[in-house]
Amino acid sequence: MGETTGPRLRADARRNRERLLAEARAAFLAHGTEASLEEIAACAGVGIGTLYRHFPTRQALLEALLRERFDALAATGRDLLGGRRPPEAALRVWVLALVEMSTTYRGLTAVLVDTLRDDASDLHASCVAMRDAGAALLTAAQRAGAVRSDLAALDVLTLVSAVAWAHERTPDGARERLDRLLDIVFTGLAAPPVTRSS
Repeated sequence: MGETTGPRLRADARRNRERLLAEARAAFLAHGTEASLEEIAACAGVGIGTLYRHFPTRQALLEALLRERFDALAATGRDLLGGRRPPEAALRVWVLALVEMSTTYRGLTAVLVDTLRDDASDLHASCVAMRDAGAALLTAAQRAGAVRSDLAALDVLTLVSAVAWAHERTPDGARERLDRLLDIVFTGLAAPPVTRSS
């Protein structure tokens, strides 16, 4: 009998983790990133102590839910960098993917901005990989002369975060408004035309 206790407990722990992630996903979708952890635990049928054993912080819980999305966004950046699209178009595709990912849960845009500044955060490494992918696309667009050379990746991420914040608060997340805001951003990012002396 003692031989089956360990594996059964491990299976129970896996099921608890899966239930917690499923309930957290639903709670964050319904209530944003500040959803009650106590309610998440209760809906998963476990105590708050069990939640904290699996996810010591809210950031750790978010990281577990978002790691795959961040990794996918970093991979998308690498694919776009080696693809056939013009560099500015590749950057725009990636920026749109970033906005869509950033608005998965209400409040996530602010979490991402704070996380990039906090290297002790559970989400920091994933955010840095994602940021680096965007930075490489920005550099390619700058080298092609399509984007202003005086911009840093943080400048672009700040602008994109503002667009994501606005999009998050748009009723039904109207795509037309998002496209218009991105058009405005990319007009501002564009390199000035080269003037030729007569």
